[in-house]
Amino acid sequence: MNRKVLLGMSGGVDSSVAALLLQKEGWEVIGCTMRLHIDPPDAPPREGGCCSFRDVQDARMVCYQLGIDHLVFNFTELFTKSVIENFASEYENGRTPNPCIRCNRFLKMGAMLQRARELGIDHIATGHYALTGELENGRYYLKAAPTDKDQSYVLYCLEQGQLQHLLLPLGNYTKPQIRTIAEEAGLRVAHKPDSQEICFVEDNDYHAFLKQYRGHDSQPGDFIDREGNILGHHLGLTHYTVGQRKGLGISFGQPMYVDALIPSKNQVVLGPEGTQYRSFTYASEVNWVSIEKPEGPIHVQVKIRYQARPAGATITPEENNTVRVDFEEPQRAVTPGQAVVFYDSDCFVLGGGLIFYPDEK
Repeated sequence: MNRKVLLGMSGGVDSSVAALLLQKEGWEVIGCTMRLHIDPPDAPPREGGCCSFRDVQDARMVCYQLGIDHLVFNFTELFTKSVIENFASEYENGRTPNPCIRCNRFLKMGAMLQRARELGIDHIATGHYALTGELENGRYYLKAAPTDKDQSYVLYCLEQGQLQHLLLPLGNYTKPQIRTIAEEAGLRVAHKPDSQEICFVEDNDYHAFLKQYRGHDSQPGDFIDREGNILGHHLGLTHYTVGQRKGLGISFGQPMYVDALIPSKNQVVLGPEGTQYRSFTYASEVNWVSIEKPEGPIHVQVKIRYQARPAGATITPEENNTVRVDFEEPQRAVTPGQAVVFYDSDCFVLGGGLIFYPDEK
Protein backbone atom coordinates (compact mmCIF):
# COMPACT_ATOMS: atom_id res chain seq x y z
CA MET A 1 0.00 0.00 0.00
CA ASN A 2 1.11 3.55 -0.79
CA ARG A 3 2.12 4.95 2.63
CA LYS A 4 2.09 8.58 1.55
CA VAL A 5 -0.50 10.91 3.06
CA LEU A 6 -1.28 14.54 2.24
CA LEU A 7 -2.10 16.30 5.52
CA GLY A 8 -4.06 19.55 5.64
CA MET A 9 -2.14 21.84 8.00
CA SER A 10 -3.79 25.02 9.26
CA GLY A 11 -0.86 26.13 11.38
CA GLY A 12 -2.62 25.09 14.60
CA VAL A 13 -1.70 22.55 17.23
CA ASP A 14 -4.21 19.90 16.07
CA SER A 15 -2.96 19.44 12.52
CA SER A 16 0.65 19.78 13.71
CA VAL A 17 0.27 16.88 16.15
CA ALA A 18 -1.61 14.94 13.47
CA ALA A 19 1.57 15.14 11.38
CA LEU A 20 3.66 13.85 14.29
CA LEU A 21 1.27 10.96 15.04
CA LEU A 22 1.11 9.90 11.39
CA GLN A 23 4.90 9.91 11.23
CA LYS A 24 5.05 7.62 14.26
CA GLU A 25 2.59 5.27 12.54
CA GLY A 26 5.00 4.95 9.61
CA TRP A 27 3.33 7.31 7.12
CA GLU A 28 5.32 9.50 4.78
CA VAL A 29 3.62 12.81 5.52
CA ILE A 30 3.45 15.75 3.13
CA GLY A 31 1.97 18.84 4.74
CA CYS A 32 -0.19 21.24 2.78
CA THR A 33 -1.74 24.57 3.64
CA MET A 34 -4.62 25.95 1.61
CA ARG A 35 -4.80 29.66 0.84
CA LEU A 36 -8.53 30.18 0.76
CA HIS A 37 -8.81 33.95 0.66
CA ILE A 38 -6.41 36.83 0.19
CA ASP A 39 -6.59 40.11 2.08
CA PRO A 40 -6.90 43.34 0.04
CA PRO A 41 -3.53 44.81 -1.05
CA ASP A 42 -3.82 47.78 1.33
CA ALA A 43 -4.73 45.65 4.37
CA PRO A 44 -2.08 44.51 6.85
CA PRO A 45 -1.54 40.73 7.08
CA ARG A 46 -4.01 39.19 9.53
CA GLU A 47 -2.40 37.61 12.56
CA GLY A 48 -5.34 35.58 13.83
CA GLY A 49 -7.89 33.15 12.48
CA CYS A 50 -7.60 30.22 10.14
CA CYS A 51 -5.63 30.71 6.90
CA SER A 52 -3.86 33.91 7.99
CA PHE A 53 -0.30 34.72 6.94
CA ARG A 54 0.91 33.68 10.38
CA ASP A 55 -0.85 30.32 10.04
CA VAL A 56 0.97 29.54 6.81
CA GLN A 57 4.29 30.41 8.44
CA ASP A 58 3.52 28.28 11.51
CA ALA A 59 2.60 25.29 9.34
CA ARG A 60 5.81 25.68 7.34
CA MET A 61 7.94 25.84 10.50
CA VAL A 62 6.30 22.75 12.00
CA CYS A 63 7.00 20.84 8.79
CA TYR A 64 10.61 22.00 9.01
CA GLN A 65 10.82 20.78 12.61
CA LEU A 66 9.43 17.37 11.62
CA GLY A 67 11.51 17.10 8.46
CA ILE A 68 8.58 16.83 6.06
CA ASP A 69 7.73 18.66 2.86
CA HIS A 70 5.29 21.57 2.94
CA LEU A 71 3.11 22.68 0.05
CA VAL A 72 0.79 25.67 -0.32
CA PHE A 73 -2.24 25.39 -2.59
CA ASN A 74 -4.08 28.45 -3.87
CA PHE A 75 -7.78 27.57 -3.71
CA THR A 76 -9.07 31.14 -3.41
CA GLU A 77 -11.28 30.99 -6.52
CA LEU A 78 -12.93 27.71 -5.49
CA PHE A 79 -13.35 28.93 -1.91
CA THR A 80 -15.08 32.12 -3.06
CA LYS A 81 -17.40 30.20 -5.38
CA SER A 82 -18.22 27.29 -3.07
CA VAL A 83 -18.15 28.87 0.39
CA ILE A 84 -18.24 32.68 0.47
CA GLU A 85 -20.85 33.10 -2.29
CA ASN A 86 -23.04 30.47 -0.64
CA PHE A 87 -22.58 32.20 2.74
CA ALA A 88 -23.82 35.51 1.35
CA SER A 89 -26.68 33.94 -0.61
CA GLU A 90 -27.93 31.93 2.37
CA TYR A 91 -28.06 34.97 4.67
CA GLU A 92 -29.86 36.99 1.98
CA ASN A 93 -32.45 34.21 1.78
CA GLY A 94 -33.15 34.13 5.50
CA ARG A 95 -30.98 31.15 6.38
CA THR A 96 -27.97 30.81 8.68
CA PRO A 97 -25.22 28.79 6.96
CA ASN A 98 -22.29 26.89 8.42
CA PRO A 99 -19.40 27.70 6.04
CA CYS A 100 -17.04 25.24 7.77
CA ILE A 101 -19.19 22.34 6.58
CA ARG A 102 -19.00 23.46 2.95
CA CYS A 103 -15.27 24.10 3.29
CA ASN A 104 -14.75 20.56 4.55
CA ARG A 105 -16.80 19.14 1.70
CA PHE A 106 -15.47 21.11 -1.24
CA LEU A 107 -11.98 22.20 -0.11
CA LYS A 108 -10.45 20.12 2.68
CA MET A 109 -11.87 16.80 1.51
CA GLY A 110 -12.71 17.64 -2.10
CA ALA A 111 -10.01 19.75 -3.73
CA MET A 112 -7.31 18.43 -1.39
CA LEU A 113 -8.15 14.81 -2.26
CA GLN A 114 -8.07 15.65 -5.96
CA ARG A 115 -4.69 17.32 -5.56
CA ALA A 116 -3.39 14.29 -3.63
CA ARG A 117 -4.37 11.99 -6.47
CA GLU A 118 -2.64 14.26 -8.97
CA LEU A 119 0.50 13.87 -6.84
CA GLY A 120 0.17 10.08 -6.71
CA ILE A 121 -0.88 10.06 -3.04
CA ASP A 122 -3.65 7.68 -1.94
CA HIS A 123 -4.61 9.22 1.40
CA ILE A 124 -5.42 12.59 2.93
CA ALA A 125 -5.61 13.51 6.61
CA THR A 126 -6.78 16.37 8.81
CA GLY A 127 -6.64 17.31 12.47
CA HIS A 128 -10.38 16.87 13.05
CA TYR A 129 -11.57 15.06 16.16
CA ALA A 130 -13.64 12.19 14.75
CA LEU A 131 -13.22 8.54 13.79
CA THR A 132 -13.50 6.78 10.45
CA GLY A 133 -12.94 3.26 9.19
CA GLU A 134 -14.47 0.41 7.20
CA LEU A 135 -17.46 -1.71 8.24
CA GLU A 136 -17.79 -5.44 7.57
CA ASN A 137 -20.16 -4.72 4.68
CA GLY A 138 -17.47 -2.62 2.97
CA ARG A 139 -19.10 0.72 3.72
CA TYR A 140 -16.93 3.42 5.26
CA TYR A 141 -18.17 4.99 8.45
CA LEU A 142 -17.83 8.24 10.35
CA LYS A 143 -18.13 8.15 14.12
CA ALA A 144 -18.14 10.76 16.86
CA ALA A 145 -14.93 11.09 18.84
CA PRO A 146 -15.31 9.97 22.48
CA THR A 147 -14.27 13.42 23.77
CA ASP A 148 -15.89 16.83 24.17
CA LYS A 149 -13.92 18.07 21.12
CA ASP A 150 -15.88 15.82 18.74
CA GLN A 151 -16.15 17.40 15.27
CA SER A 152 -18.12 14.72 13.42
CA TYR A 153 -21.01 17.20 13.05
CA VAL A 154 -19.06 19.33 10.54
CA LEU A 155 -17.98 16.23 8.57
CA TYR A 156 -21.42 14.67 8.00
CA CYS A 157 -21.38 15.80 4.34
CA LEU A 158 -18.44 13.54 3.39
CA GLU A 159 -19.12 10.90 0.78
CA GLN A 160 -17.92 7.30 0.65
CA GLY A 161 -15.22 8.12 -1.90
CA GLN A 162 -13.80 10.71 0.47
CA LEU A 163 -14.06 8.65 3.69
CA GLN A 164 -12.27 5.78 1.95
CA HIS A 165 -9.10 7.88 1.65
CA LEU A 166 -9.37 9.90 4.89
CA LEU A 167 -7.21 9.46 8.00
CA LEU A 168 -8.20 11.16 11.28
CA PRO A 169 -5.37 10.45 13.74
CA LEU A 170 -6.74 12.62 16.59
CA GLY A 171 -10.04 10.79 17.07
CA ASN A 172 -9.17 9.12 20.38
CA TYR A 173 -7.29 12.03 21.96
CA THR A 174 -8.41 14.90 24.17
CA LYS A 175 -7.29 18.45 23.54
CA PRO A 176 -5.09 18.55 26.68
CA GLN A 177 -3.39 15.36 25.49
CA ILE A 178 -2.72 16.92 22.09
CA ARG A 179 -1.16 20.02 23.66
CA THR A 180 1.00 17.82 25.91
CA ILE A 181 2.24 15.82 22.91
CA ALA A 182 3.06 19.06 21.08
CA GLU A 183 4.87 20.47 24.09
CA GLU A 184 6.93 17.31 24.63
CA ALA A 185 7.88 17.34 20.93
CA GLY A 186 8.93 20.98 21.16
CA LEU A 187 6.45 22.13 18.51
CA ARG A 188 6.24 25.92 18.35
CA VAL A 189 2.43 25.83 18.19
CA ALA A 190 1.94 23.80 21.39
CA HIS A 191 0.12 26.64 23.16
CA LYS A 192 -1.27 28.51 20.16
CA PRO A 193 -4.92 29.48 20.82
CA ASP A 194 -7.63 27.80 18.77
CA SER A 195 -9.31 29.83 16.06
CA GLN A 196 -12.92 30.49 17.08
CA GLU A 197 -14.14 32.66 14.22
CA ILE A 198 -15.07 32.19 10.59
CA CYS A 199 -11.82 32.74 8.74
CA PHE A 200 -13.08 35.31 6.23
CA VAL A 201 -15.25 37.37 8.62
CA GLU A 202 -13.41 40.14 10.48
CA ASP A 203 -14.24 40.40 14.22
CA ASN A 204 -17.09 37.89 13.78
CA ASP A 205 -19.23 40.70 12.29
CA TYR A 206 -21.27 38.81 9.70
CA HIS A 207 -23.41 41.75 8.69
CA ALA A 208 -20.46 44.07 8.07
CA PHE A 209 -18.84 41.39 5.91
CA LEU A 210 -22.01 40.86 3.87
CA LYS A 211 -22.50 44.59 3.35
CA GLN A 212 -18.92 44.96 2.12
CA TYR A 213 -18.99 41.80 0.00
CA ARG A 214 -22.23 42.68 -1.78
CA GLY A 215 -21.59 46.43 -1.88
CA HIS A 216 -24.96 47.27 -0.34
CA ASP A 217 -27.04 46.65 2.77
CA SER A 218 -30.04 44.33 2.93
CA GLN A 219 -33.49 45.87 2.51
CA PRO A 220 -35.54 46.91 5.59
CA GLY A 221 -38.90 45.23 6.16
CA ASP A 222 -41.50 44.39 8.79
CA PHE A 223 -41.37 42.62 12.10
CA ILE A 224 -44.56 40.56 12.43
CA ASP A 225 -46.07 38.13 14.92
CA ARG A 226 -47.35 34.64 14.09
CA GLU A 227 -50.75 36.08 13.18
CA GLY A 228 -49.17 38.46 10.66
CA ASN A 229 -49.64 41.63 12.70
CA ILE A 230 -46.95 44.26 12.07
CA LEU A 231 -44.92 44.91 15.23
CA GLY A 232 -42.35 47.33 13.80
CA HIS A 233 -39.63 47.54 11.17
CA HIS A 234 -36.40 45.56 10.82
CA LEU A 235 -33.07 46.62 9.29
CA GLY A 236 -32.80 43.78 6.76
CA LEU A 237 -32.79 39.97 6.88
CA THR A 238 -29.00 39.69 7.14
CA HIS A 239 -29.13 41.30 10.59
CA TYR A 240 -31.09 38.41 12.15
CA THR A 241 -31.06 34.68 12.81
CA VAL A 242 -33.60 32.31 14.36
CA GLY A 243 -33.47 32.33 18.16
CA GLN A 244 -31.96 35.84 18.36
CA ARG A 245 -33.18 38.06 21.22
CA LYS A 246 -30.68 40.91 21.47
CA GLY A 247 -30.05 43.54 18.81
CA LEU A 248 -33.63 43.77 17.51
CA GLY A 249 -33.45 47.55 17.79
CA ILE A 250 -36.94 47.88 19.22
CA SER A 251 -38.48 47.52 22.69
CA PHE A 252 -41.58 45.38 23.22
CA GLY A 253 -41.96 45.46 27.01
CA GLN A 254 -41.03 41.76 27.20
CA PRO A 255 -38.27 39.60 25.73
CA MET A 256 -39.00 38.81 22.09
CA TYR A 257 -37.21 36.26 19.92
CA VAL A 258 -36.75 35.75 16.20
CA ASP A 259 -38.97 32.77 15.39
CA ALA A 260 -38.60 32.74 11.61
CA LEU A 261 -37.47 34.74 8.58
CA ILE A 262 -39.68 34.87 5.48
CA PRO A 263 -37.51 36.06 2.57
CA SER A 264 -40.35 36.01 0.01
CA LYS A 265 -42.07 38.79 2.00
CA ASN A 266 -38.94 40.27 3.62
CA GLN A 267 -40.48 39.69 7.03
CA VAL A 268 -39.03 38.68 10.40
CA VAL A 269 -41.41 36.77 12.69
CA LEU A 270 -41.09 37.52 16.41
CA GLY A 271 -42.56 35.80 19.42
CA PRO A 272 -42.32 35.76 23.24
CA GLU A 273 -40.51 33.12 25.29
CA GLY A 274 -41.68 29.64 24.32
CA THR A 275 -42.58 30.30 20.70
CA GLN A 276 -39.03 29.60 19.50
CA TYR A 277 -39.38 25.85 20.17
CA ARG A 278 -40.12 23.36 17.40
CA SER A 279 -41.45 19.80 17.59
CA PHE A 280 -40.29 18.88 14.07
CA THR A 281 -38.21 20.07 11.15
CA TYR A 282 -37.15 18.98 7.67
CA ALA A 283 -33.71 18.32 6.22
CA SER A 284 -32.78 18.78 2.55
CA GLU A 285 -29.74 17.66 0.55
CA VAL A 286 -29.44 14.65 2.85
CA ASN A 287 -26.15 12.73 2.79
CA TRP A 288 -26.23 9.17 4.12
CA VAL A 289 -22.90 8.28 5.66
CA SER A 290 -22.53 5.09 7.70
CA ILE A 291 -25.73 3.51 6.35
CA GLU A 292 -27.65 3.35 3.11
CA LYS A 293 -30.84 5.40 2.90
CA PRO A 294 -33.39 3.68 5.18
CA GLU A 295 -36.67 2.51 3.67
CA GLY A 296 -38.79 3.85 6.52
CA PRO A 297 -38.75 5.78 9.81
CA ILE A 298 -35.90 5.09 12.24
CA HIS A 299 -35.16 6.35 15.74
CA VAL A 300 -31.93 8.34 16.07
CA GLN A 301 -30.13 10.96 18.10
CA VAL A 302 -29.82 14.32 16.33
CA LYS A 303 -27.74 17.46 16.74
CA ILE A 304 -29.24 20.67 15.32
CA ARG A 305 -26.05 22.71 15.73
CA TYR A 306 -22.39 22.03 16.44
CA GLN A 307 -22.54 22.73 20.20
CA ALA A 308 -26.02 21.24 20.76
CA ARG A 309 -26.61 18.21 22.92
CA PRO A 310 -27.92 15.15 21.06
CA ALA A 311 -31.70 14.84 21.22
CA GLY A 312 -33.93 11.85 20.51
CA ALA A 313 -35.90 11.98 17.26
CA THR A 314 -37.55 9.90 14.57
CA ILE A 315 -36.43 10.55 11.01
CA THR A 316 -38.61 9.65 8.02
CA PRO A 317 -37.13 9.72 4.50
CA GLU A 318 -39.28 11.57 1.96
CA GLU A 319 -39.04 12.48 -1.71
CA ASN A 320 -36.37 14.68 -3.31
CA ASN A 321 -33.63 13.61 -0.91
CA THR A 322 -35.37 15.14 2.13
CA VAL A 323 -36.10 13.82 5.61
CA ARG A 324 -38.71 14.79 8.19
CA VAL A 325 -37.33 14.98 11.73
CA ASP A 326 -39.77 14.61 14.64
CA PHE A 327 -38.19 15.47 17.99
CA GLU A 328 -39.07 13.56 21.17
CA GLU A 329 -39.02 16.91 22.96
CA PRO A 330 -39.38 20.35 21.30
CA GLN A 331 -36.03 21.92 20.45
CA ARG A 332 -35.10 25.59 20.76
CA ALA A 333 -34.10 27.73 17.76
CA VAL A 334 -34.10 25.05 15.06
CA THR A 335 -32.43 27.26 12.47
CA PRO A 336 -32.91 26.97 8.68
CA GLY A 337 -29.56 26.69 6.93
CA GLN A 338 -27.87 24.92 9.81
CA ALA A 339 -27.23 21.18 9.64
CA VAL A 340 -29.17 18.50 11.46
CA VAL A 341 -26.99 15.41 11.85
CA PHE A 342 -28.26 11.91 12.69
CA TYR A 343 -26.44 9.49 15.03
CA ASP A 344 -27.20 5.99 16.28
CA SER A 345 -26.77 4.83 19.88
CA ASP A 346 -23.13 3.88 19.19
CA CYS A 347 -22.29 7.41 17.95
CA PHE A 348 -22.00 6.44 14.29
CA VAL A 349 -22.96 9.28 11.97
CA LEU A 350 -25.87 7.94 9.96
CA GLY A 351 -26.27 11.06 7.86
CA GLY A 352 -27.45 14.62 7.90
CA GLY A 353 -28.89 17.50 5.90
CA LEU A 354 -29.79 21.19 5.93
CA ILE A 355 -32.68 22.38 8.08
CA PHE A 356 -35.62 23.95 6.25
CA TYR A 357 -39.37 24.53 6.61
CA PRO A 358 -41.46 24.39 3.41
CA ASP A 359 -43.86 27.13 4.61
CA GLU A 360 -41.04 29.63 5.18
CA LYS A 361 -39.22 29.42 1.84
